[in-house]
Amino acid sequence: MLGGPVYIAFIRFAISLAGVIYLFLLMSESRFDRKKTMIGYGAFSLFLITGACIWYMADRESCVRLVAFVMYFCFCVFSVCISSDHFYLSVYKLALTFYLLAAFLIGGLEVSILFFDGNVWVDIVTRILLIAAMVVFIEKKIKVSIREFGYYVENEVDRFSATVMIISILFGIGFILNPSIKDQTPYRLFQVVINFFLTGSLQLLVFRLYLHIGKEREYQKENQLMILNHRLLERQMEILEEYVESGRRIRHDVRHHNAVVAEFARRGQWEELLSYLREYEEVTEENAAKAICANTAVNNLLAAYTRKAKREQIRVTLDVELGGNLTIPNIDLVTILANAYENAIYGCMEVKKQSPERECFIHVVLKEKKKKLVISCRNTCRYETEIKNGQPKPEATGGIGVLSIIRTAQKFDGDYDFRNDNGVFVFRLVMNIPQRNADA
Repeated sequence: MLGGPVYIAFIRFAISLAGVIYLFLLMSESRFDRKKTMIGYGAFSLFLITGACIWYMADRESCVRLVAFVMYFCFCVFSVCISSDHFYLSVYKLALTFYLLAAFLIGGLEVSILFFDGNVWVDIVTRILLIAAMVVFIEKKIKVSIREFGYYVENEVDRFSATVMIISILFGIGFILNPSIKDQTPYRLFQVVINFFLTGSLQLLVFRLYLHIGKEREYQKENQLMILNHRLLERQMEILEEYVESGRRIRHDVRHHNAVVAEFARRGQWEELLSYLREYEEVTEENAAKAICANTAVNNLLAAYTRKAKREQIRVTLDVELGGNLTIPNIDLVTILANAYENAIYGCMEVKKQSPERECFIHVVLKEKKKKLVISCRNTCRYETEIKNGQPKPEATGGIGVLSIIRTAQKFDGDYDFRNDNGVFVFRLVMNIPQRNADA
């Protein structure tokens, strides 16, 4: 390691810490606004660099050997507290930053020692150039991908895998920055280069793997939405076919009705005519479709799926209290309800295949309560239906809908849960109803 006066050490500490902070902020989001974040990191950096300089003056040898590890450990603790990412994701991004830190530290030192006889200013300039190159590359090429990768890691990767990734980086860079190795031999340089290459290649492979997994999951979600739209179109076609058939039946009945009315009128049987008209009105009222709720989109959807369920001999109970001026977009309501109802019908049909003697039912609740929308769907299901990580397995729902329900619920800060209550599948959701704008 290079030495020098304390002001040289101060410059090197400041450049390295500034580079680490900037690189980390490119990959992570702070929980505070930009101004508070800069003030926080500024005060932290001043305190940390001052402490490092005092250590350098008090015991130069131990400081040179260990200061990089101690400063980075303090930086990690502070950054985890200030980052808006989950703990595991923050630690993983800090491990990646540690890899970049090792790259510009070792790069500056090796260039200075091998080509400029240990000139400290060459080390400083090389660090600045390497940090600038890293910043430009991340900003121009991979910043968006890293943010997406962080989202996928947070949602797709398990903790064991994240731990293995973090340990692999720390072990690799820990070997490179081993303070007990002082000899700068060609073999040592070869070891450093190979270690950098292997550690970087491993993380690149992991990066591409989870980016691919995340994108595949997005494609699955889009495919589920397409299938849902297809099924909704099928339900709409069924409704249209029923309307056409109903229209034909009404036209046929009207001809007979008109003939009866005309015959009563021709004979002058006015009392009989009035009695017939009253009877006809009662029959018409009985056969008229009952409105389920005031929201047209929800009403039509529930009516269509209820007819489908009854055709499958599934007992349906609807408990719906919903106004027509709900501020939640109809497309979001339809996404949740169609998926839940479709999955409930699928669950009942699977039960009928397994145990034809079991009576199947679906109970749907949809209510507004204190600026909250409450949705509940209970249906008969197989006793062995499994819930994993708070979600039913795809085979329990036909592979459709659960992710769409969750994503839509999250848009409105919804709380949801799925469970198998001894052969009764229960889905519950409570989400906020957005407030109507005063200008609207």
